[in-house]
Amino acid sequence: MLSLRNFDIKFVKGIGPERAKLLTSELGIHTAYDLLRLYPTSYIDRSRTYSIRSLHQATGEFPYLQIRGRFVSFNVLGEGASMRLIGLFTDGTATIDCVWFKGVREVRNRLAAGHEYVLFGKPSFFRETLQMTHPEVDPPERIDAGPKVRAVYPLTEKLRQRNLGSKVIHAAITNFLLTRKAPFAETLPPSIVKSQGLMGLDEAIRTIHVPVSSEALAQARKRFKFEELFYIQTDMLMRSRKRKLQVQGFIMPRIGQWFNDFYNTCLPFDLTGAQKRVIKEIRADIVSGRQMNRLVQGDVGSGKTLVALMAMLLAIDNGYQACLMAPTEILATQHFETISGLAAQIGLNVRLLTGSTRAKQRRVIDEGLRDGTIHILVGTHAVIEDKVVFKNLGLAVIDEQHRFGVAQRAKLWNKNTVPPHMLVMTATPIPRTLAMTVYGDLDVSVIDELPPGRKPVNTVLRFDEQRSQVQKGIRAQLDAGHQVYIVYPLVEENEKLDLKSVNEGFEAASELYAPYKVALVHGKMKPAEKDSNMQRFASGEASVLVATTVIEVGVNVPNATTMVIENAERFGLSQLHQLRGRVGRGADKSHCILMSKHQIGSDTRKRLELMTSTTDGFVIAEADMQMRGPGDIEGTMQSGLPFDLRIANLAQDGQIIELARRAAESLLDADPALQAPENRTFAHALSMMLNRATDWSRIS
Repeated sequence: MLSLRNFDIKFVKGIGPERAKLLTSELGIHTAYDLLRLYPTSYIDRSRTYSIRSLHQATGEFPYLQIRGRFVSFNVLGEGASMRLIGLFTDGTATIDCVWFKGVREVRNRLAAGHEYVLFGKPSFFRETLQMTHPEVDPPERIDAGPKVRAVYPLTEKLRQRNLGSKVIHAAITNFLLTRKAPFAETLPPSIVKSQGLMGLDEAIRTIHVPVSSEALAQARKRFKFEELFYIQTDMLMRSRKRKLQVQGFIMPRIGQWFNDFYNTCLPFDLTGAQKRVIKEIRADIVSGRQMNRLVQGDVGSGKTLVALMAMLLAIDNGYQACLMAPTEILATQHFETISGLAAQIGLNVRLLTGSTRAKQRRVIDEGLRDGTIHILVGTHAVIEDKVVFKNLGLAVIDEQHRFGVAQRAKLWNKNTVPPHMLVMTATPIPRTLAMTVYGDLDVSVIDELPPGRKPVNTVLRFDEQRSQVQKGIRAQLDAGHQVYIVYPLVEENEKLDLKSVNEGFEAASELYAPYKVALVHGKMKPAEKDSNMQRFASGEASVLVATTVIEVGVNVPNATTMVIENAERFGLSQLHQLRGRVGRGADKSHCILMSKHQIGSDTRKRLELMTSTTDGFVIAEADMQMRGPGDIEGTMQSGLPFDLRIANLAQDGQIIELARRAAESLLDADPALQAPENRTFAHALSMMLNRATDWSRIS
């Protein structure tokens, strides 16, 4: 199988130089190996033939199907770009129109009335006439001799326009498989194939492209899903184990005055059991002599920043500095204010560094970092600039790590002669199977309790006809001295989508809720204006903040008790949950109102109703993956995977992920370096699969 990586795609029969260029540019297919690893997305059943009469009598949407019969006549209509060919086709039971808008002359010259053909395509009714647009047309003998089930492959529009479709690809693959008599050599360790009951590679390759039965196809798909996830899990576990064995970390055994003074005098509330557990896990890491690489997951408002601060105090007690890097200036400023406020009584020197920091302030910060008088630096990407030099950085905290590239995170490693301990935080609840795959090489801690005094947010679904009732409720909250968020999906109005915009919402709110002041924030504003308006709301000068999702993270206004989300049907569950997390941050009862059109699909309604039934971010994250796939989660975190997934689905294949994880652990327990003779082929295949241009294996 590995030798096929050197078999140029242009030499595969049915491809040739021109098609090879297209396949390379459009699908990244360079070799026969790549072609065989182009897994079908679906399959066409050519074993059944339908009568045209049965189609006339049917209701609903038609699938792709085939019909046998003859053309009665052909008629060319129009000229130039508007030319089309209509062929009247019959099977003796009724007639159907076949319509071509492209390649009219070629089709007309190739087909003849009175000859028998097999049509394949998707029928539809157009002005009460049954028709099939651009059907495949073949002589019966070709269909009878060919495979009855044909694979459908992922295509681009350019491939379709150049007539390089699934039929051509499938023909090239099946011909290649027929002419190759030698079996494809197994690449997975024999012990894994046996223990997992997997189909062998040769049978799986042939079955997934030319299935002999639905049962065999299911086994082939399972084989390739497991293989893909097993490669990932083995790679991540090897990286993690290698780091733990080879990468030394600062030893921080002391719990000293900074930590104790903060714990005894500044702690705003008793720590939850979950916070205590995570702090103990961090403490065990930093006294182990190995570099900590830990992910802390915590729902909105669970107290992650407090845990991070206490970890940083442990570093400071042992003579080290700490830093916290956040993806946006708003979020970095929020962390700075929170940490400064919490630790003000004990004299902790905390500074903020962002792209907006003025030159005079930067000089003071640079000096304080170099001489060690600054204990904690909070900032954005500015923290990792080469000119930022610490005296002794011992702990780096990264918030919302998936928003940073691995190269950016790697720069933190170079801030000391020994890499600092790494603590990664995310407020985006990550389903267990996704965390196991994307963050599989990190130790994971979960803060799954809310601090005392935090009340769950009351969430309700309301429709446009209930708007006046909602507006009365908002007025009541304002009259009680509270503040309100109103979030819109768009900056400007979109008539086609019938969505409300933040600009028109601002005008309406300013009129509706006068004399209360209304602030406006959206992504197209200049940063200074955006920050100024955000500050007006945070200070209480403005009572209503009309915004887009720029306020999804990084805004902490305890007096804000109501979140109204317009066109809630346009948002995913995880995003709705993040927005809801902007309220409920104080002691008062808080509300989240999901505004939606009444006419929405059943899946959308189910999604919104789930939001009203739970405030558990992990339940919501799991449901979000099940309802709409990994979506943005997988998209934004795909950089955490060593290669793109071709067949496995992180939303649907949780059980296979767990099997692959356990199998990889078992394999590496027995053979950590994959040097046993029976594992060398797999080790080579894994190396070829990863094929990293840059070795990021040491970076979290």
